[in-house]
Amino acid sequence: MPEAVRTQRVKRPMPVAQVTGKRKEAVARVRFRPGAGSVVVNGRPVEVYFPALSHRNHALEPLRVAGMEEEMKYDIDATIDGGGISGQAGALRLGISRALVQLEPELKSALKQAGLLTRDSRVKESKKYGFKKARKAPQYSKR
Repeated sequence: MPEAVRTQRVKRPMPVAQVTGKRKEAVARVRFRPGAGSVVVNGRPVEVYFPALSHRNHALEPLRVAGMEEEMKYDIDATIDGGGISGQAGALRLGISRALVQLEPELKSALKQAGLLTRDSRVKESKKYGFKKARKAPQYSKR
């Protein structure tokens, strides 16, 4: 195989913490590695992946509560599958919270008080047979 065709693999440090966060149908696998504080989601910077400021603030809220937003000593690498943009932001939020607790257990009380360690269990209700959606019935006709 010619040298020009072969791609070089980037050697990254092993993850210090590796956790999973879920919300609706979205699943986020979050890895913390020693680094300068960059946040990468599915190979793209978080600003590109979550262009809406509200989703970005929601996803990165655990860093703000922990006081690590300015001086992060870890790079966050996340892989998110399934769901929509809002569910993915929620899944990333839970994953970051769990990883922070794994790395620094003294943050647990602050994150728990802010409600960041609870998995939001609300999911879409399943469709029932004979109905159009979960609760929407076909129009009733008397005759």
